[in-house]
Amino acid sequence: MKLHLLSIGEVMAEIRQEPAAGFRVGFAGDTFNTAVYCAREFGPSARVGYCTRVGRDPLSRAFLSAAKDEGIDVSQVGSDEERNIGIYAVSTDESGERSFHYWRNDSAARRLFSSSETPAALPAASIVYLSGITLAVLQPSARKRLIAHLRDLRGREACHVAFDSNYRPQLWENAATACRSICEMWEIADIALPSLDDEIALFGDAGEEAVIARFAATGWRACAIKRGARGPVSPFLARDAHPEFAPASDVVDTTAAGDSFNGGYLAALLRGEDERRCLLAGHDIASRVVGAPGALIARN
Repeated sequence: MKLHLLSIGEVMAEIRQEPAAGFRVGFAGDTFNTAVYCAREFGPSARVGYCTRVGRDPLSRAFLSAAKDEGIDVSQVGSDEERNIGIYAVSTDESGERSFHYWRNDSAARRLFSSSETPAALPAASIVYLSGITLAVLQPSARKRLIAHLRDLRGREACHVAFDSNYRPQLWENAATACRSICEMWEIADIALPSLDDEIALFGDAGEEAVIARFAATGWRACAIKRGARGPVSPFLARDAHPEFAPASDVVDTTAAGDSFNGGYLAALLRGEDERRCLLAGHDIASRVVGAPGALIARN
């Protein structure tokens, strides 16, 4: 059966230090977070799949179990005998400032599409979603194959492609490669979910209006430019047609704010909601997510 959403990227074990409980293990990664929040917001009938590679270590097995508990189809998760799932640890100091430490350079996800798995084997989906982080962690040859496959899918109108540039300079070989690859994806994608700060950092836009004008020049199926607490803006809605975005009642941890927005937005889009309601759906879940620690908050 055709998936509603297929999300592609890297998931890691999240080791979170908590004052009372010591260390708690969970699982997170930008595209995985989006897949989970999309499935939750869409509801029980959601058909959401995740594509990545993990190892055969205990944390990898625990991830598969956790993903299934969220209703995520893991049939596209490859198993690597030689590498393990990536890991990151996060701690928060007395002022609320977060510190991250990563063990991901040799993760199994770095081999996605570079061995027996090929993009052509991906299942049919209404929307294929990926991010700049997805592209950054792939080997250059695998990145090229994935982009070529997505270009072919869009050329045949076989699916919609949703993309978030999610620029993390430290993951890329260099800024020029990042710029070139992300430009290619903006040419392919028809659902744009960028963050204002990422676009300015990557492309050197003069400011918010320049970013909005650049995205307004393309005929997207849907487009939401994330602006943090101020709420998103769509270049295809008049400014006075945007809804009021209520601020989060409490901000504890901004991890996965953008990822959860993407999940809520895509769930609403898949339900056939208009742009205004999609923006509200994304902002609503993001406002809830920042009020609790961790990338994936507890299910209601």
